[in-house]
Amino acid sequence: MLTLKGVYAGYGNIRVLKGIELEVLEGEIVTLIGANGAGKSTILRVITGMLKPEMGEVQFLGENLLTMNIHEIAERGISMVPEGRRIFPRLTLLENLELGGFGNRKNKNIDVKALMKEIFSIFPTLEERRNQIAGTLSGGEQQMLAIARALMATPRLLLIDEPSLGLAPLLVRRIFQVIKEIHEKGNTVLLVEQNARLSLKIADRGYVLSTGEIVLAGSAQELQSNEMVQKAYLGGKSRTKGE
Repeated sequence: MLTLKGVYAGYGNIRVLKGIELEVLEGEIVTLIGANGAGKSTILRVITGMLKPEMGEVQFLGENLLTMNIHEIAERGISMVPEGRRIFPRLTLLENLELGGFGNRKNKNIDVKALMKEIFSIFPTLEERRNQIAGTLSGGEQQMLAIARALMATPRLLLIDEPSLGLAPLLVRRIFQVIKEIHEKGNTVLLVEQNARLSLKIADRGYVLSTGEIVLAGSAQELQSNEMVQKAYLGGKSRTKGE
């Protein structure tokens, strides 16, 4: 579905990505893990067209994304949940969702009411607060709203950037449960997350980034059992099944 080959990118004279190569297959959850500053969010910015790389290839469903503007990439079916949520705080929850589905306004095959009903089935708490000003929601509710808003665009590929940021552990587990539910409904997900333990638990495959380079890649199970990943991201030896 998505392929990056030899991608170099940065900001001004600072090169952040150094030859990134990765792929996402349809129906997968693929996670990018790494420390702050490793380049995870920069990869998402390249995919969505917010940052043009110095060199390399970015293809989605066989099309070259580097020739497209941001809105054209979104129209191809890529939707992003940004780091820090970036909701519209002065609008109601419902208005945020309606804006998320703005790109579908010309698609007569999409039943907006049915789509909204499906999203509220995933996020029942949001339905209860549909007329509430979004800026007054809790941090966990705002994160759920950010994910729901992205789903309103009916994406083929959902990009999620640091969904656990700033949330209490209980809310983090709920957010990851939601991501798993979204995937089970048929969505393909590329997940950027510092919480390697939780992200690898729900992912099919993963990539480990360090200073702009992919240093490890493999199935989630392989990465969980990798000694370097255990020491750097999982807090020591991995737990055995059932612990």
